[in-house]
Amino acid sequence: MTIFRMIAFGAVLTATSAQAAPPRAAKGAASTPAISVQTLKDVTKTLSSNAYEGRKPVSPAEKKTTEYLVQRFKAAGLKPGNPGGPGGGWFQDVPLVEMTAENVSPMAIAGGKTPLSLAYRDDVVVKSYRVTPTIALKDSPVVFVGYGINAPERGWNDYAGVDVKGKTVLILVNDPDWQSPARTGLFEGKAMTYYGRWTYKYEEAARQGAAAAIIVHDAEPAAYGWGVVQSSNTGPQLELDEKGDHADQSDAIGWIQLAKAKALFASAGQDFDALSAGAKVKGFKAVPLGVTASVSFSNTIKRQASKNVIGILPGKTKPKEYVFYTAHWDHLGRCTPVKGDDICNGALDNASGTAGLIALAEANVKAGPARRSQVFMSVTCEECGLLGSRFYAEHPIYPMATTVGGVNMDGLNTIGRAKDFVVTGAGKSELEDMMAKLVAAQGRVVKPEPNPERGSYFRSDHFMFAKLGVPMFYGESGEDLRVGGEAAGHAATLDYIENRYHKPQDEYNPAWDWSGAVEDLQLYYGLGRALADGLAWPNWYKTAEFRAIRDRDTPHARTK
Repeated sequence: MTIFRMIAFGAVLTATSAQAAPPRAAKGAASTPAISVQTLKDVTKTLSSNAYEGRKPVSPAEKKTTEYLVQRFKAAGLKPGNPGGPGGGWFQDVPLVEMTAENVSPMAIAGGKTPLSLAYRDDVVVKSYRVTPTIALKDSPVVFVGYGINAPERGWNDYAGVDVKGKTVLILVNDPDWQSPARTGLFEGKAMTYYGRWTYKYEEAARQGAAAAIIVHDAEPAAYGWGVVQSSNTGPQLELDEKGDHADQSDAIGWIQLAKAKALFASAGQDFDALSAGAKVKGFKAVPLGVTASVSFSNTIKRQASKNVIGILPGKTKPKEYVFYTAHWDHLGRCTPVKGDDICNGALDNASGTAGLIALAEANVKAGPARRSQVFMSVTCEECGLLGSRFYAEHPIYPMATTVGGVNMDGLNTIGRAKDFVVTGAGKSELEDMMAKLVAAQGRVVKPEPNPERGSYFRSDHFMFAKLGVPMFYGESGEDLRVGGEAAGHAATLDYIENRYHKPQDEYNPAWDWSGAVEDLQLYYGLGRALADGLAWPNWYKTAEFRAIRDRDTPHARTK
């Protein structure tokens, strides 16, 4: 779970400690096996204990974690999900490369009215996806490419008419209509599309041949401060270790402080605010700034590997069609000490979601095999950039074209039942219509995501499936608690973020109320089981970024 996902749960409030009535099963799910609260407690408590040292990938704690997951998958009644693969078929190896940028020079901007020397960490951060010992960007012409978007289905191309090969592109964060108060507009207004994500901007710059891609940091459209950018882009960085050493990527990628970007534009004789406003208008043309950028650094390279853990409940009549449940097992390991405690246990994030994965496996095995196969996958390296889910999606054991869809879990509700349910990234796929019926049958209501501008849909493991066309559902209890209401729910959100998130204080608490988690898990069970027992091939809505990929790769999923 990343810092950008403002989850609503994780603290125990005295106002919500009373046990609520048992949750109702969704309509049509009368035969749903009970979700084992004992499993939720046992798995969360075990994985978040100090013995597991925060479950950091490629640390000694990984072996203990993955072996425990195999033990629980076997006990649940699953079969190995990667026949012939490592660990008796329970594992998928995820090759990783760790790179640490060192001896980073200031970024020198030359050719303008005033030469600039931008300090590493304070003014700019730079790194590289390319696995190479040295990076040397020398006198690279700088081009402002607006939001750096090439979206032919929306008639938008910020790179039209400009050749950026070997050049440095400066890019605005988010997408052009992020300031819209509603969710209307070419780029869905307030709700961020994938075109607004920094990952997309680097990908498109590389496709255009840019030597360097630098995003202008602005706290409001980014939804996080410079401190987050700084800490996330410095120090050891993990990336997938793949053939070609990412030679197709830009030499350097990074961010620049807003004030320094304005100074750079001024040196080039340009008005940053005016050009930024122009970049919001369809038909914007990239602007060569007439200055050059230079920066250099060395990379310390370390190759290693981690593991996804995969189990399967084979289908009865369509075993080669697959429905997925996913949750990441990894966390941060040892971290900045708080009162002498340096283990980031990750109880809520995401020992709880992993416990939910196992509880769902138990429930489905108890119900018996469905028509289609059900795959239960606990992935590695979510915290270091969704690398485990990305590797699986790009190197699937089961073809993406025959993967129906699924559900991802990243933190469960441990503070009691909620009246509402929030769909993350609403407005994207037909899975939402299926889930809405299940939510209504529980006597709950679906509410809009409170902060769609943060792009939370793109920040957990389901997204790597979505990116390759497979609809994955992601949603959770809202803040309107049955005991305590919205005030208690919002207080829990703030308490978790301020006092526990990514800190040693994210620890198991025996006083947690699991009734809300059970209610949500019944929804996940109902959706997954409906997919596994049904004939439907859910698709994306026609306006979704991933519809064309689904239509191309899975023709039988096409709908009118």
